[in-house]
Order: sequence, then C-alpha cells, then structure tokens
Amino acid sequence: MLTKHEKIIRYIDSLNIGQKISVRGVAKAMDVSDGTAYRAIKEAENKGIVSTIERVGTIRIEKKDRKSFQELTYAEVVNVVDGQVLGGKEGLHKTLNKFVIGAMQLDAMMSYTGAGNLLIVGNRIKAHRLALEAGAAVLITGGFNTEESVKKLADEYKLPIISSNYDTFTVADMINRAIYDQMIKKDIVLVEDIKTALEQTHFLYFDSTVQDWLDKNKETEHSRYPVVDHHGKVAGMVTSSDVLRHAPAEPIERVMSKQVYTISKNTSVASAAQMMILNGIEMVPVVDEMQRLSGIISRQDVLKALQMLQRHPQTSGETLDNMVTSQLQAVPVGRQQKKVYECEVTPQMTNALGTMSYGVFTTLVIETASRTLNEQRKSELVVESMNVLFVQLAQLGALLEFKTNVMEMGRRTAKVDVECMSNGTLVGRVLLFVQLLEHSR
Repeated sequence: MLTKHEKIIRYIDSLNIGQKISVRGVAKAMDVSDGTAYRAIKEAENKGIVSTIERVGTIRIEKKDRKSFQELTYAEVVNVVDGQVLGGKEGLHKTLNKFVIGAMQLDAMMSYTGAGNLLIVGNRIKAHRLALEAGAAVLITGGFNTEESVKKLADEYKLPIISSNYDTFTVADMINRAIYDQMIKKDIVLVEDIKTALEQTHFLYFDSTVQDWLDKNKETEHSRYPVVDHHGKVAGMVTSSDVLRHAPAEPIERVMSKQVYTISKNTSVASAAQMMILNGIEMVPVVDEMQRLSGIISRQDVLKALQMLQRHPQTSGETLDNMVTSQLQAVPVGRQQKKVYECEVTPQMTNALGTMSYGVFTTLVIETASRTLNEQRKSELVVESMNVLFVQLAQLGALLEFKTNVMEMGRRTAKVDVECMSNGTLVGRVLLFVQLLEHSR
C-alpha cells in the first residue's frame, strides 16, 4: 500500500511535461498540507522530474537518461546563467542539442541556427524573431530585453527567450562548463550501474522464519539476505551465523541483525568500495529515497567495476585527477627491473604561487602506491591514514621521481613508504597505511 508521500510523487510524475507546479496546487489536488506537498516537490526535484527556476516557479520536466547527461534543458540553462525568462515558459523542459553564438552577420547567423538550438545573442531584435521562427530558443546577453511581439511569438512556439546580465563570452563559457561537468558525471560509475535489480534480488520479510531462510539458502546457495518490512523498507540483514542453532519456526525478526549498512543508488562505486572494505562487508542492500530495497551490490560487483574502469578509463570527460595521474610514467631501473614513476609539474598541477599544490602531490603519491600494490598482488587500495613530510616545494617544470617501498603487507592491510625526488633533492616523503580489496582470481 502506497504512503501519502508516495501518492503525491506519483501524482507529480503523472503531470504533463512543461506543466507548472505549485505547493498550493499539489496540496489542493491531493488534499494534504502545504508542508507535505512542499517536501514531496523537493523529492521530485531530487529525482529529476521537476525543476525550480527563480522568478518562474517549478515545472514538470522530463527525467534525463544518464546516457544523455551531456545535454541541458532550457530550464537548467536559466539556472546556470542566472537568467530571467521573458517568454516561452512552456518550452523550458525542452533539451538543447547545441548553442550558437550570434557574433556574425544576420544571414550567416541564421545558417548556423536550427531547431533545438540555443542562439546566444545581444540586443538584436530581428535575430530573436528569426531564431524562434527557425525553431531555436534565444538567450539574450547583457541584460537586454526584447519586443512584446517577439515574446508572444515565443509563447506561441513554446520556445524560451532568456535574458542574462552576463556578456556573451561569459554565458557561453558557463553553459560549456555545465555540459562538461555533466559529461564527467555521466562517466562516473554509480551503484545504480552495477547493482542487482530488485527483480533478481533474494530477500526475506521481517515476519519470515528461519525455515524460510533455509529454503532460500537451498534454492540460491546464498548465505545472507536483506530483510524488509511490508512497505519494502530495509529492516535488517540475516546471515548463516544468525540462524545457526535456532529452530525452523523462529521468526527472522528475532535473529536478524538490525544494524545494517545500506547504500544509495547514486553513490559512486569508489565510495561503495571504501565502505565495504572499512566495515568488512560482503554485500550491501541498495535503497531508494524512502529507504526501500531497490537491489543489492556484492564485493564481486564492486571489484569487477573497478577492474573495468582500469581497462576503460574515462574518454568523454576528464577530471583533474585523471589529467594529473595520466602523466605519471613508469620507468624500469636496475637489474631487478624495479619501477620508479616520473612526471613533470605542469600548469594544471600548480597553485597561485606556481608551485605544485599539496592536493596534486598526495594524488600522485596515492596513485604510485596503488600501481605498485596492484602489480604485486592485484589489489585495490583505500587510504586509511597518511603521514606526509613536505620537505621542499616543487616548481613548475620540475621533473619528479616517485619511489615506493612496501614495508608491510597483510591479507587486508599494507604499509607503503613513498619518496619523491627532483634532481637528486628530496621533495617529500609519505607513509601510507591502506586497506586492501583483493581481486578475484
């Protein structure tokens, strides 16, 4: 049975794309208080099915697939450029496929402008009208307005006209950065991407019995199952050690562990790996915003995802960490073919003083230790603690050499000493204590 909150979310989801939503309207339609309606609208915004725009209000938008994350809706553009909507509000949910900067003659400008585009232009009324007639939305820079006839045309075609106080170059840079950020987000592997779906997940109810666990165990050969209540919310976890020496008729609620770790589908796989390592967990229930079970992830799922990321790194969007660590090159030394890692300090690695930033230095140290441990025992690492001695600042253009020494290595932990040199001078020395997540063989 659906809760009142879930019914409101379903109601919002059923509204037409582009429809304006208000707290008072939802409260009246669903016969709930304004506070209840407000909380539901905020959750719908988190789910990506509505968008709130200053001076416009909240509108129903189409939820985007992660595969098309690099595309922006006009509603998102308004927020990115701190814009004001002059007309065509009903088209804010639409997605732009490219933007065109109108810094050319009118005929040339229109040859580049088509349906689904966003024309970024200043106070050129004729360009505003022609762009709308071509099926493109318009973003007017410099805080300028447009004629009332153009606003009416925007309303008729349901194509937004947006005004921003920023100049053309700044607006284009802001939109480009927003697209770039979303491309990076798209490439980050989330728990949602690797989880076992609810339909394939085996679980028990809190009023199940030990006999039900035995039946599940015989059917699946699994030893641990999430336990849920009749609303689907995770109530606990039951394992083979929990049911040991209990009668078959004993309720699962009495033997299960009520302290259970759960994870959101929007958590990154790297964060999931860290949580599982530090807490020694083999399997984690995945929950939605209402804490209802939506699937599970296992240690093997996480390992496979991490291994895949190593083989197929990001291609469409590159983070600063990617740019920094990609410049770290292995160089064999000595007869035993031990490796040191070298890289040059580039402008991206420096702070305002022109020296290598502390964050970049620690990133390179962790990457060096990770590569060394991976070669020795095919293990991913999570840093538990790090003692850093920064001896000398590394200048722009300096060639750095990182040497690693694995001082201790157990089944789940390791201690690694990393030394950084530049032209024979010690730059820094770091002692890392790490947790290991071994690859399956």
